[in-house]
Amino acid sequence: MKKYICSLLVLVSGFALSQTILNASSPEEFRKMRAEGTRKVGDSVVSNKVTPLEYGYVDEKDILKGMFVWEIIDLNDKLNQPFYYDNPDGLQSKTTRSLYQILLDAALDGKIEEVYEDENFSVKSTPEGIRKKLESVRVDDELIELINSGVTPTEEQKKQYTDLIRTTTDKVKVLKIMGMWFIDKRDGQLKYRPLGIAAMGPDPSSQGRLDAEGKPLTGSDELVDLFWVYYPKARDILANNYVYNRKNSSADLSFDDLINARRFSSVIYKSSSGMGDGVIDDYIPKDADAQIEESDRIKAQILKMENEMWNY
Repeated sequence: MKKYICSLLVLVSGFALSQTILNASSPEEFRKMRAEGTRKVGDSVVSNKVTPLEYGYVDEKDILKGMFVWEIIDLNDKLNQPFYYDNPDGLQSKTTRSLYQILLDAALDGKIEEVYEDENFSVKSTPEGIRKKLESVRVDDELIELINSGVTPTEEQKKQYTDLIRTTTDKVKVLKIMGMWFIDKRDGQLKYRPLGIAAMGPDPSSQGRLDAEGKPLTGSDELVDLFWVYYPKARDILANNYVYNRKNSSADLSFDDLINARRFSSVIYKSSSGMGDGVIDDYIPKDADAQIEESDRIKAQILKMENEMWNY
């Protein structure tokens, strides 16, 4: 019954939002209202802003058992494509942006202030720091030789011999998510609470770097954490941005809905129940099959937490 009511609420919300184009006097008015987050109701214009349902308070004594997990979400996976789909100016369907672009724009605009450089949320990031991490200015040897010879390069020469390497949205195809699974003994349920989300992309400072033999430097193609967002502080943004629903363009599903319902495919790469510091790659190195098996073992351990609660 609960699942039915939730589904009905999503459909009702989606139906109301889809009426904007039907009631707009012109495409321009429709785009303007969409940009402002408003819609027409009769002769009035009202806000479309959604307030996400607050998480309930969880007292420490109410947690019977818990486990922190860190997961990788590969956006090349078909199930995860809604996180990557970009439809910037759709008229027939709701405008959508990739999850990375939404988080990046909000972080750069200061709409999300809890942005960090690491998964432990210990070092805060600034908009300027994020921009620097996403681009690298590379000066060619020809320009350096020109300057060393005493010649002042022209603006045209500076542009010609300077490359700006950027980590653009299309290069970000991996996300990380960190959260906690726990048994809430008040209602006897296994619950999941997302706590952090990150984007991974190529490091622009190492892209295209060659060694003395003209070969790519080791690790130049590795992905790095671009920034981490403390998830509870991003919910207002994510609840008002929607994923593309190819099955029904009138039924809206927000990124907050998608993540809290865990409608994504992932692989666990670290857990609080792992050996050492919990990073699977550290205690099972250089064996992809064994690492996947360990990830599956941890998933089974999470389910076992709930099963053991009902075994006396």
